[in-house]
Amino acid sequence: MTVFPDPDHARDLYREMVRIRRFEERCVELYSASRIRGFLHLYIGEEAVAVGAMQSLSADDAVVATYREHGHALARGVPAASILAEMFGKLEGCSRGRGGSMHLFDRSRRFFGGNAIVAGGLPIAVGLALADKLRGEPRVTACFFGEGAVAEGEFHESMNLAALWELPVLFCCENNGYAMGTALGRSESETELTVKAAGYRMPAWSVDGMDVLATESATARAAEGVRAGGGPHFLEFRTYRFRAHSMYDPELYREKSEVEAWKLRDPIAAWRETLVAHDVMDEAAVAATDAEIAQEIDAAVAFADAGTLEPTEDLLRFVHTEPSS
Repeated sequence: MTVFPDPDHARDLYREMVRIRRFEERCVELYSASRIRGFLHLYIGEEAVAVGAMQSLSADDAVVATYREHGHALARGVPAASILAEMFGKLEGCSRGRGGSMHLFDRSRRFFGGNAIVAGGLPIAVGLALADKLRGEPRVTACFFGEGAVAEGEFHESMNLAALWELPVLFCCENNGYAMGTALGRSESETELTVKAAGYRMPAWSVDGMDVLATESATARAAEGVRAGGGPHFLEFRTYRFRAHSMYDPELYREKSEVEAWKLRDPIAAWRETLVAHDVMDEAAVAATDAEIAQEIDAAVAFADAGTLEPTEDLLRFVHTEPSS
């Protein structure tokens, strides 16, 4: 049974989910105005996963994300200004403006990407966890990826090695039903993803990814098991993205009625109703939270606008090194 959190924590969960939603909505506007370029994958609808999961990770734990990682980065504590500057291609961005939307990185917060390659983060997570085990560090490496990654060889190789070597990895699969435009049932003969994880002899269970308390509770339980020496664990967060796969996606693969049905389970609206019902927030508090977040995002846009473009003479910097004489 999930215990309702103390009021301050309950409000923090709401605020963090709204921060992600408003940030992503502003990114849509900025992208439409050509101020953000390249690919853009939005996290709208999935906010409860990142916010709930990050509550159960310590500052020393590592986080590896996928290309839809704005929400993970924000929930991990990467400043919105640093993220937007990155997407604007400015030196003040968390990856010096070289990574863009899909390659957010912040070593100080042990946030190791952002990875544009499907399943590309899983081997990195295994490597980080192996290093921690060899050093005797009591850390967890949480690796977030979509269910489309399950079809990739890196998924099976990483799961196998993590289990074989009993590494402290928490595999967090965000199953939103579609790998780009391919429904799970069209690409996987076994759609119960926990069965695949169990095949590698690791604890695995599914979670309602639209319920922020459920995601927090499940992640806490799994992280505790990993940290206690129980080897890798696997969580399947059953969630849904309300927007298309990316801004380039015409979204012809799913019915609008399906999207609308999932929107009725909006994690932010559901949690707001719960907080009001428990007298934790009222309409004035909700409005104040929205206003505070709007100011934060406005300031982040201004920071990114005022940022510095990298000089052209630095084009090859970090690309190669000159041989020593």
